[in-house]
Amino acid sequence: MEATLLAAADAAAAHTLPLFRTGLAIDNKLTTGFDPVTEADKGAEKVIRAIIADAFPDHAVIGEEWGTSGESPYTWIIDPVDGTRAFISGAPVWGTLIGFAVDGVAKAGIMSQPFIGETFIAVPGHSRYERGGLTQPNRVSGLTDLAPARVFTTTPKLFNTPSLAAKWHAVEGATRLQRFGMDCYGYALLASGHADLVIEPHLNTYDIAALVPIIREAGGAIACWDGSEPTAGGNVVAAASQALLDKTLELINAA
Repeated sequence: MEATLLAAADAAAAHTLPLFRTGLAIDNKLTTGFDPVTEADKGAEKVIRAIIADAFPDHAVIGEEWGTSGESPYTWIIDPVDGTRAFISGAPVWGTLIGFAVDGVAKAGIMSQPFIGETFIAVPGHSRYERGGLTQPNRVSGLTDLAPARVFTTTPKLFNTPSLAAKWHAVEGATRLQRFGMDCYGYALLASGHADLVIEPHLNTYDIAALVPIIREAGGAIACWDGSEPTAGGNVVAAASQALLDKTLELINAA
């Protein structure tokens, strides 16, 4: 499993890196609004799928660009370029996400940021960070209180109804520092102790599945806003401790 995650991430990097900060064509998935996709997304997912199919031909695969294939309690969940807006803007906070779930719960995952050369990976029993020759365990900050928390969300515009906006404003008002535009990189920074909360609505399974074990195996906690399992996506909050998660859920559900 771990070898497949690493091999698939390397293959994706070989496809995405030559296209990063180039004038590649950008397509829009939406007729109203803007949801960009590029050859980096489409091609990277193809090579990831090929490696998974070679190693585990009987497993199911869910990908953002090429849909669902197979039927199995074992499922690989792919976002080849999480943060395509960052990718097409030249900002190195995008990443390749590959998760592995058993019966709907993510058990292993990788977030690869190949331009910086960083890898965040988790399998049952450990979560670690790699860059160059450095390898070290991921470990959350362990923060338990909201007041000093560092909070990430991709953009407050995601909280696009009065009810959702009220929840964001409650979190913003209760915490010390808020940063935006991080996509999957924010969750990785939480797992490695550099952030304390990430809160986002409207996530798909391929946006979050790979990150769930990276956070949990680093000592963090993650759930949907109703307390349910987040692997399938939804409105999600990740925290540096179970106590901080509980306080955040209480805050947003009261807003």
